[in-house]
Amino acid sequence: MKLLVTGGAGFIGTNFVYQMLTDHPDIEIICFDALTYAGNIHNLDRAMKDRRFSFVKGDISNKEAVFAAMKDQGIDAVVNFAAESHVDRSIEDPGLFLKSNVLGTQVLMDCCRKFDIGRFHQISTDEVYGDLPLDRPDLLFNEDSPIKPSSPYSASKASADLLVQASHKTYGLKTTISRCSNNYGPYQFPEKLIPKTIMMALEGQRIPIYGTGKNVRDWIYVDDHCIAVDRIIRSGKPGDVYNIGGRSERTNLEVVEAILRRLGKMESAVQFVKDRPGHDRRYAINSSKIEGELDWSTKYDFEQGLERTISWYIENEDWLSSTMNKQ
Repeated sequence: MKLLVTGGAGFIGTNFVYQMLTDHPDIEIICFDALTYAGNIHNLDRAMKDRRFSFVKGDISNKEAVFAAMKDQGIDAVVNFAAESHVDRSIEDPGLFLKSNVLGTQVLMDCCRKFDIGRFHQISTDEVYGDLPLDRPDLLFNEDSPIKPSSPYSASKASADLLVQASHKTYGLKTTISRCSNNYGPYQFPEKLIPKTIMMALEGQRIPIYGTGKNVRDWIYVDDHCIAVDRIIRSGKPGDVYNIGGRSERTNLEVVEAILRRLGKMESAVQFVKDRPGHDRRYAINSSKIEGELDWSTKYDFEQGLERTISWYIENEDWLSSTMNKQ
């Protein structure tokens, strides 16, 4: 199988590239990435030494660049990780998110049809569903839950999902979509909660938490997500959506406190700050469909995944420092 992986120098994309190269000796990967602030070419240093891997710098919203990357390559599937993904940044500049997440997705699908590529997989997010009440732990998002985005980021991802579904129905493009809960693990840019907390705790700084810290997220270790995507692109039903969750709900405060305990820091380091506008209360994913149809389940529980994550950041403080300098 030959894959074009967009956004492969970012957090989840990097982990996916290494997962695929490790698990599939017959795989070939072309990584296509614009190397924005959240993309780091050095994430892929080990992959660059593998003859099965190649890298192309480019923006998915640039049709000519995507066309050139796909032409005469014999690509079997495109996996689209490329996206602007930080909610706070989307509130400040929604237009950037529409350009990358919506127009970029459409360009990729246009080129897939042009070159008769057999599969297009869209990496989406559970945030397209909006949020759930904190006092109803029995409620979970499933694949038929209504789309109710709360931020410019989630609205852009929901729009891209609708374009993907329309391309399947109108043009017969073999598409799949995965909507995943909050990822964590190696190579995550330190604007997100877990790496940011690790970095600030290591430096002895106060840890800011929005509001009361009671907002709940379902957490999944990035390797588990990557394995799920692999299953979908190989065996998922064209036209379908698959939810990927970790079954590990935690409040933001619980996550931060777990990190502080692991690092031997005082929980008094927490500093509550003004809440984010439109801050979703709770996300929770029902993964029964992918578990039943594609025989997928998580390998790491939250404690195991967090231990691996914290250890990686401690062992790679130089990566953390150089990445922060890109902001």
